[in-house]
Amino acid sequence: MVATAPPAARPGFRIEKDPLGYLEVPDDAYYGVQVARAIHNFPISGMRPSPALVRAVVQVKKAAARANMVTGRLSTSIGNAIVAAADEILATGGPIHPGEVSPDVEDLEPGRPTDPMGRAFAAAAMAKGQELVANFRVDPFQAGAGTSHNMNANEVLANRAIEILHAQGVGSGRRGDYSVVSPNDQVNMAQSTNDVFPTSMRIATLDLIRELRPAMLELIEAFEAKAVEFDGIVKSGRTHMQDAVPIRLGQEFAAYAITLRRGLDRLLVASDSIREQNIGATAVGTGINAEPAYIGLVVRNLSEQTGHDLRTAEHLVQSTQSMRPMLEVSAALRGIAVDLVKISEDLRIMSSGPMTGFAEITLPAVQPGSSIMPGKVNPVMAECLSMVAFHVIGNDTAVAWAASAGQLELNVMMPVIAHDTLESLTILRNMCRAFAEFCVSGITANRERAEMLMERSSALATPLAPYLGYALAADISKQAVREDRTIREIVIERGIFTAEELDELLAPHELTEPGVAGGFRFTPRMPEGFEPPTGPVGAGG
Repeated sequence: MVATAPPAARPGFRIEKDPLGYLEVPDDAYYGVQVARAIHNFPISGMRPSPALVRAVVQVKKAAARANMVTGRLSTSIGNAIVAAADEILATGGPIHPGEVSPDVEDLEPGRPTDPMGRAFAAAAMAKGQELVANFRVDPFQAGAGTSHNMNANEVLANRAIEILHAQGVGSGRRGDYSVVSPNDQVNMAQSTNDVFPTSMRIATLDLIRELRPAMLELIEAFEAKAVEFDGIVKSGRTHMQDAVPIRLGQEFAAYAITLRRGLDRLLVASDSIREQNIGATAVGTGINAEPAYIGLVVRNLSEQTGHDLRTAEHLVQSTQSMRPMLEVSAALRGIAVDLVKISEDLRIMSSGPMTGFAEITLPAVQPGSSIMPGKVNPVMAECLSMVAFHVIGNDTAVAWAASAGQLELNVMMPVIAHDTLESLTILRNMCRAFAEFCVSGITANRERAEMLMERSSALATPLAPYLGYALAADISKQAVREDRTIREIVIERGIFTAEELDELLAPHELTEPGVAGGFRFTPRMPEGFEPPTGPVGAGG
């Protein structure tokens, strides 16, 4: 069979070939023919891959090249060129791991000697790295399993490695000359999309969990600080959106902090399962084309490079089939989102007003609230928090469906699982920081308003029930509501307790702690037709 001659390239393009034939690729592109096809085939969302996923797949390629050099399968010249290309991308940003130094460290230390030439080289390397990152072009909604994303990494690293080798006097230096460095045979050596993408997805998730944790702690600590500040403010509790017994505003805020801390703890527990990696599983989990020594080396390299405590999966076939670890993380994020919606709703209700609502607290005014109503200020940060949380909950639904849609040896829905989980982590991280800074830290309490509403609560009959019995306490509560009066006024009017006795029985702080108000120190003067519920305390009545 006679080979078909490649077509002539138009100006500004080069011709590359894959198993489907020839295709033009822009001359200045570091990606190659397979990514060019993916760009053409999947113009779905207009989005680029998550930066965390780009970093993670590059970490995998770097770890694999290092491992393949140790086993002797990959030449050190090509392997080192791949590693150098990977390092250029990894230097462009992302989490600072233990042992790394921020590229801006000199700017933070004015007295430190500077190296102008070194800084110039660093700036050039940073620019090159950013150019390489810009060549990760495949839409998150793409071919199943993430083959296009894997090939994006293979092609970018191969083409940059070709240039690096040329600078050392090896090869043509022309992008697309895969006789020098092959995307498949060398950058993808001992790998398959089916182990590269799951591993990349999990590492990216671990990276973003590491970033979410301090953001959540910032929010938790903001609530804890407000819990202390507001601990002396007693207000009406509410259940079913109706009056309930008193509670301290600080207790409510302390509960929010504990709820979020527990949500974070559950996320960290869930994250342990994604420390297990299937790299080395290759196509279906059997490890074909990957030496046993390579498998151990690549996981060790990834742990060293990322700062995560990673381990090889107990069963490579199982870890290639199942998306349960990602599902557990997504579910934990959904749980946090649900808690945040509840907290957001509470803050919006308590701050409603300013004249016709609860107005027990005031949220910081961060921007005007209406284009037609002058002076109106809305709880915009709480509203934004709810919208972010709704999106996270929706993402989890997509992750659940995608995790269930694997067939036989592979779940091909991994790209959407990765995209939605990483998006949830990203927006939660940013929202937690913004909500702590622009909302919670600036909340103020309206003590007089809260205490006035508490005093008017019909539920203040509840602490009197152990003395008066449920029936009489309910009768007093109904009269107070009917006549728009306070429980205190009705009790004094009926002569059941004196004002002085009620001052102790209804002491606000005491009503927010376990026990019976007044400790049964007072004897009610019961109206005709009512009997106290018990005899003297301690007499067995």
